[in-house]
Amino acid sequence: MAAASPAREICGLLFGSATMIDAARLCDNVADDPAIRFEIDPAALVGAHRAMRSGGPALIGHFHSHPIGRAEPSACDAASATTDGSLWLIIARGDMRLWRAVDGGGWLNRFEPVVLGVASPCATRPASP
Repeated sequence: MAAASPAREICGLLFGSATMIDAARLCDNVADDPAIRFEIDPAALVGAHRAMRSGGPALIGHFHSHPIGRAEPSACDAASATTDGSLWLIIARGDMRLWRAVDGGGWLNRFEPVVLGVASPCATRPASP
C-alpha cells in the first residue's frame, strides 16, 4: 500500500484484540498536507467506533506511512498522540514497526515499541491427514 503512494502518507485503521491485529482498513488521508502529515478521514473513524459499539470488530489503533522518513514516530506524531494505549503501525521504506501510545513512553515521551510478529494464516489451520 505505502509503496503505491510514495508522495503522500497513507493511513488507516487497525482492528483486533490486545494480542493480535486481525484486520487493517485503508482510509482517506484528509490532512492539509498529506505529503508530510496524516489525518484519518473522520467519517471512517466515527463509522469504526459506531460499528465497534454495535458488536463489530474492536478498533485497536491505526497505521500510517512515512514516505521520506523512518518507521519511527515523528515529533508531529508525538504531538498528536493520545496516550490511550492504542497501537501505531508506521511503515517506511520497506520497514514497519509497531508502537503503543503511552504517557511517559521511552520514545519522545509518548511511545513504547511493541514486538511485531507475523502469523501465517495457515498456521492456525489443522494439519491435513
